[in-house]
Amino acid sequence: MASEDDYTAQPFVPDRGGLPALRKAAADCHGCPLHRDATQTVFGAGTATARLMLVGEQPGDQEDRQGKPFVGPAGHLLDRALADAGLDPADAYVTNAVKHFKFTRAEPRKRRIHKAPTLRETTACGPWLAAELDRVEPELIVVLGATAGKALLGSSFRVTQVRGTLLEEEIHGRRERLVPTVHPSAVLRSDDREAAYRGLVSDLRFAAQALA
Repeated sequence: MASEDDYTAQPFVPDRGGLPALRKAAADCHGCPLHRDATQTVFGAGTATARLMLVGEQPGDQEDRQGKPFVGPAGHLLDRALADAGLDPADAYVTNAVKHFKFTRAEPRKRRIHKAPTLRETTACGPWLAAELDRVEPELIVVLGATAGKALLGSSFRVTQVRGTLLEEEIHGRRERLVPTVHPSAVLRSDDREAAYRGLVSDLRFAAQALA
């Protein structure tokens, strides 16, 4: 069995082809052990001409079952927040830093509970995200939450320190413009959901202005 130091998706990432080729290849990715328990790979969705890329943490339960990113409760909230911020969800490319659902459950057949991926698992999946950035070449990346931020910007990333600001960093060999904000699932977990939602919309409005 490979050690954590050997985890990487790189051998599975094709050198050629567009997003359809990447999506097909990702379905067979065994770069880390997360593929063993997940139902399927959940690759990004959207067109290669999208100006905006949204990067979240990992698929959730519904995403794992349907094979599409952001189709669960957090995804529905994100779509509403994007629309309220003046951004059309259909114009964005959406993906996650990790392509397989990581979960735990107390007993067999019980509800699957989200478990955050480790930094090593996120790093192992990095070649897929790098390939998506290469194919889409977005004008702006919205970073949704701490895990996505650490995947793109390093382990020192703190979403609370930089949310709603414009960052310019070199990511996987490309100069990128990024606007970090909270993950929509954090809004759903908040004690004051309305205030948390307003904060998310405010950050997304800033992203819309940066994209204008």
